[in-house]
Amino acid sequence: MKKLLLLLLISGNVFAQTSQNITLEDIFKKNIFAQRSVYGLNSMKDGKSFASIQRDPQTGKIFVAKSNFSDGTLNKALYFQDNLIYNGDTLELSTDFSGDEKKALIAQDEEPIYRHSTKANYYVYELESKKIIKVSSKGKQSFASFSPDGSKIAFVRDNNLFVKDLENDLREIQITNDGSFNRIINGQSDWVYEEEFAFAKAFFWSPDGQNIAYYKFDESLVPEYSMTVFDKLYPTEYKYKYPKAGEKNSVVSIHVYSLAQQTTVKVDIGAETDQYIPRIRWTNSSSVLCVLRMNRHQNKLEYLLADAASGKSRVILTETDKYYIDIEKEQLTFLQNGKQFINVSERDGFNHIYLYDLNGKVVKQITKGNWEVTELYGVDEQTQTVFFQSAESSPSQRDIFSIKLNGTGKKRLNDQAGTNNATFSADFSYFILNHSTANQPAYITLNDRSGKTVRLLEDNATLKTRLAGFKTTPTEFFSFKTSTGVSLNGWMIKPANFDPQKKYPVLMFVYGGPGSQSVADAWGGTRNKWYNMLAQQGYIVACVDNRGTGFRGAEFKKMTYKNLGKYETEDQIEAAKWLGRQSFVDPGRIGMFGWSYGGYMSSLCITKGADVFKMAIAVAPVTNWRFYDTIYTERYLQTPQENAAGYDDNSPVNFAHLLKGKFLLIHGTGDDNVHFQNSVVLSEALIQANKPFEQAYYPDKNHGIYGGETSMHLYSKMTDFIIDNL
Repeated sequence: MKKLLLLLLISGNVFAQTSQNITLEDIFKKNIFAQRSVYGLNSMKDGKSFASIQRDPQTGKIFVAKSNFSDGTLNKALYFQDNLIYNGDTLELSTDFSGDEKKALIAQDEEPIYRHSTKANYYVYELESKKIIKVSSKGKQSFASFSPDGSKIAFVRDNNLFVKDLENDLREIQITNDGSFNRIINGQSDWVYEEEFAFAKAFFWSPDGQNIAYYKFDESLVPEYSMTVFDKLYPTEYKYKYPKAGEKNSVVSIHVYSLAQQTTVKVDIGAETDQYIPRIRWTNSSSVLCVLRMNRHQNKLEYLLADAASGKSRVILTETDKYYIDIEKEQLTFLQNGKQFINVSERDGFNHIYLYDLNGKVVKQITKGNWEVTELYGVDEQTQTVFFQSAESSPSQRDIFSIKLNGTGKKRLNDQAGTNNATFSADFSYFILNHSTANQPAYITLNDRSGKTVRLLEDNATLKTRLAGFKTTPTEFFSFKTSTGVSLNGWMIKPANFDPQKKYPVLMFVYGGPGSQSVADAWGGTRNKWYNMLAQQGYIVACVDNRGTGFRGAEFKKMTYKNLGKYETEDQIEAAKWLGRQSFVDPGRIGMFGWSYGGYMSSLCITKGADVFKMAIAVAPVTNWRFYDTIYTERYLQTPQENAAGYDDNSPVNFAHLLKGKFLLIHGTGDDNVHFQNSVVLSEALIQANKPFEQAYYPDKNHGIYGGETSMHLYSKMTDFIIDNL
């Protein structure tokens, strides 16, 4: 359940003059199109109040405030930043409280590791005594977390799991001792689990705080990948374990540490080691742990209940799929009654909410229909109400609903069409509603559980006024049918002063990866302002969601199974041809831009669709699926050993000889996700095919390619390439 909800706000104060053109400086330097938002609102446990960071208008002092959801009035100042002086340093304020709300956990000097992981110096601030405790002086820690009663802190340091006893002489208990870089990881996920199963913290307190369940990753046999780092006189090599498709994964085991007994039990997850454990969750009993086990093909998912004291387990539920099971949609929630749980499943062809008993039997399918549940917010058991988000009205729309556990009384909680996101208070009394459309930035309100607006939090009126001073045209949505009868959805931004009698060049943006969505009626942010800028310069910018994308049912999404890239490319070529048949489009001037999976797509389209596309830009593309990781790639293709054709038939490196148009290839050399190797190998294939192309690499930049002047340089290069070649 999402409980994080604070106020405040990113904005500029530069106002545009009437009918100005958007510039790259406006977007990437001045940042004048950043929308104001609401963040950091941390629901207190009573569900009626929230903690937020505020500034006293009289004194200028910054403090953590406790305020009422109902009217926003201040209850009390919980603590001031003036109190956070430790060895001469001022610490950051935090709304991360212990369960009893008497302590705050502060992360200082935080630094990233990978996409979801960081390490920092952690401190505990006691609100009553104003005492500050440094969690560890032996190096930075990751994922520091209070025990449920706030008496202890668990954390990871140097691949080992520790507990700090805040009430017993500040004792540091070392739970594991075998942690070693690139060999054994305790309490923290390895690279591929972090990236593809979307979690990095890999330990969990039991509800009573007496046990900690944790992952152990043995990555000894996982092949090592080396990235050159160029920022020193002599370049260095950063080496980490990265399992490419078909290679060995970490051997994962699950353990439970008892604080009372000071003993560790290994959970029985079966004899098979070549498998995945994508999730573990405590039930509402501190003696029972739920483990989700998945085979390497990811088409079989089992729910195990394990005894925390003995480690013995039993399978209560098995799901299978003829394609694969999308574990990213998992939102397992155990009910307080101790007898049931809810989760989402695509078992009927669409993602819906199901109620199960603890033997794995389906008690009730709570939602149903030819539409998708896109988010399960949680359950208010007092009123037997489930709160969720869905794409029922349209794949491009999102609405908030409540429904009873028995599947009756479904009610929409928002009024406006577009994209609606909710963040609920701890007891579901209130939620923050964030509404936007492709043409309207966020409009954020506080609502009660019935959906009634309590008060406005942010309307982005300043940004709307600013946008009105620029030459922008609205995003228009469209649908069309391909030559094989498939209906595809898209959007289009036309040039300012559009004249239907003229013929315009088209730049197509593509992502197109499995389960993704680019055609959404939601505010697009920074990159969309770049599209508006290109439209001002006479380009139509368009985007189409191909087969394989999400929110149109499992069959539409999973039909690319074992043939990744084939149908997606066919659909994008069909989309380009359809656009080319429009009276206002110049069919000889259609180009494509994509990043990551979109870079893969643009590389395929400019080669396989050489007679359709005049130019393409590929940023950080996968160019051969053999180079990408096990979990993602094998989910859709199985292994290279099992499905060689699925890898070879749609890898851009094998079609370099088909290139006719202008091609710009861009990559960061420090990309730990899609390795620079992908672009190097494609470059070599193009060279050997004697094909002219342009390329740019960004030293030591990761998959996002940003930092300093990087974004400005990158988008300037891409803009110039488009203007020169389209």
